Amino acid sequence: MKTQNNILIAFILNLFFSVFEFVGGIFTGSVAIISDAIHDIGDASSIGISYFLEKKSKKQPDNIYTYGYARYSVIGGVITTLILLFGSVTIIINATKKIINPTEINYNGMIIFAVVGVIVNFTAAYFTREGDSINQKAVNLHMLEDVLGWAVVLIGAVIMRFTDFKILDPLMSIGVAIFILINTIKNLKEVIDIFCEKIPSGISTEEIKHHLLEIDGVIDVHHIHIWSIDGHSNYATMHIITNSVTQEIKQIVKKELKEHGISHSTLELETESENCADKECKVEQHHSHAHHHHHHHH
Repeated sequence: MKTQNNILIAFILNLFFSVFEFVGGIFTGSVAIISDAIHDIGDASSIGISYFLEKKSKKQPDNIYTYGYARYSVIGGVITTLILLFGSVTIIINATKKIINPTEINYNGMIIFAVVGVIVNFTAAYFTREGDSINQKAVNLHMLEDVLGWAVVLIGAVIMRFTDFKILDPLMSIGVAIFILINTIKNLKEVIDIFCEKIPSGISTEEIKHHLLEIDGVIDVHHIHIWSIDGHSNYATMHIITNSVTQEIKQIVKKELKEHGISHSTLELETESENCADKECKVEQHHSHAHHHHHHHH
């Protein structure tokens, strides 16, 4: 519950703040502040979405969602990612216009906003520093990023205040945007991997097979499938050929899989004499029998 309340506090802080800095960006004429605002709105929305979806994703499995609701938090990630993608592209377009024809910037106002920015985000980062869910860690990371983002704006504002180097502002904002883009694309890739049932990172089928074959009584292992629901709980199914009659072998295999970070496994035990339909998983080609004409003998 604590995690959820922290996330909520961070969400409210961030949301108010991004609206405030948007106004600030318009007031000071600074694209860097506006791009930080987009970054923060993206963060706030992701925190909000992950708060509600995290709540939903904690629901226990039932007859309809037999794997539970964990993927809802993954969907939260997708939505935010798209918001940020859109945001960062917009920033880059606007900043480029500003480089071509620089506008007046109110540096003093910019410095004040940046100072407030550092303080607020530092507070939010402090609130979210503990918590164990992946979501929470992500939220905290966002906060620290925001602190850094504002520190950069602050330094930039001070430099421009004394040198009137106007292009620095759009340059900083392009920096922020590229940073957002890179992270967004990384996130998207992770999400796609999860939805395509790609093997979770840090787990190798070869290695697992190798370890399982070392267990006494395990003759062969095939049909290994390993996937993840949400990026931290991993599932596996496999067929194990064994001649040991006891259930013991199942416990040993499950224990070995747990050591490899697979919390939930479904095993099918087969004897050596049993001939498993196909050793390697192939998609069965069903040949249609429509073209066999049956000749009826009269």
